[in-house]
Amino acid sequence: MLDVLAVRQQFPALSECYNGKPATFFDNPGGTQVHESVIRAMTDYMTRRNANTHGVFATSRLSDEVIDHARQAAADLLGAAPEEIIFGNNMTSLTFALGRSLAAEFGPDDEIVVTRLDHDANVWPWVMMAEDTGAQVRWADVDMETCTLDMEHLQSLINERTRLVAVGYASNAVGTINDVKTIIGWAKAVGAYSYIDAVQYAPHGLIDVKALDCDFLACSAYKFFGPHVGLQYGKREHLERLRAYRVRPAGEELPGKWETGTKNHEGLAGAAAAIDYIAGLGVAYGSTAPTAPRRQKLAAAWQVIGEYEHLLMDRLITGLKAIPRVRIYGITSRMDWDKRMATVSIRKEGLTPEELALKLADQNIFVWNGNFYAVSISERLGVEQSGGLVRIGLVHYNTIEEIDRCLAVIDRA
Repeated sequence: MLDVLAVRQQFPALSECYNGKPATFFDNPGGTQVHESVIRAMTDYMTRRNANTHGVFATSRLSDEVIDHARQAAADLLGAAPEEIIFGNNMTSLTFALGRSLAAEFGPDDEIVVTRLDHDANVWPWVMMAEDTGAQVRWADVDMETCTLDMEHLQSLINERTRLVAVGYASNAVGTINDVKTIIGWAKAVGAYSYIDAVQYAPHGLIDVKALDCDFLACSAYKFFGPHVGLQYGKREHLERLRAYRVRPAGEELPGKWETGTKNHEGLAGAAAAIDYIAGLGVAYGSTAPTAPRRQKLAAAWQVIGEYEHLLMDRLITGLKAIPRVRIYGITSRMDWDKRMATVSIRKEGLTPEELALKLADQNIFVWNGNFYAVSISERLGVEQSGGLVRIGLVHYNTIEEIDRCLAVIDRA
């Protein structure tokens, strides 16, 4: 079992006080707190290694080593080859950039499938690409009771005209984990690209892009205890063939042709440290040896993290179900815990989401309210015009005691 108290001591923000009191961070789906090793790595880079790349002098060569280490760490995180990893500001900017390159292959006879469950970063880049190319957008609907994708409807939209299927690995609004492997298979069967937004899934489970056989997948390090850096995987064959919008000296070699300008070097140092922190949990609490490959350590770590997060999720959802006038959006059956993450959105009758979030904030319990950029599901659920939802997002540094304090505030509100 994860020693959560020992884990918490490694996150400096968790011991900080705000308004004279410690905070409970349940705002994790919007961005997790940062591990101490990440802070050290970024400080070390800016103190001892700061330079631009590919020079003949010491700090430039050290910068190259930092980037190479980060790319290998990211490849191990996703189960990819290093040259298939592209770094950028965030998932959103990486997706828009790829959309610009893909647009050359799309026309009025083509169709793009998006879903009403996704964050807008995996919707609007493709809608705008369709506007530019004349392609048609098809919207996959959601089961309103469980806030899960209507898989039958989604499958019916995929046909010989489909060129791209964009879907989230997990919902940032309601926690649903989608059956992306099946959806990728449907896209592949008709020769369409698959684009997976794994931003919300990445802090909670192991990703294997080769097993999924997706064409593209993106996530962000600031959602898994690191800095604001985006990671994108693309199949080598696509990255080599597609035209990247770049300056001439960047060249055609992967992955540099896709990384516009100077990268966030200190951010990459921090992203690598975040991945290594997670891998370290696989050694400390899993069944792997310190000498095991990083990928093996990561697999063990996610197993331990997942088991602990299921305990947290069970306590939260069970507690919320016992509070009068609270509605939980999404899967609530314990039998289906493997189909959702510990990201839970609610409303309480008689309070707007902002009012409930403020009552929690008054007790230093930090949660998000609104639509969380998942505009389509907020509209589909009929809550957009009345303030959206309150979102409580748990990760492995949260505790049962924090959940109980949160439940007490919601009950009294």
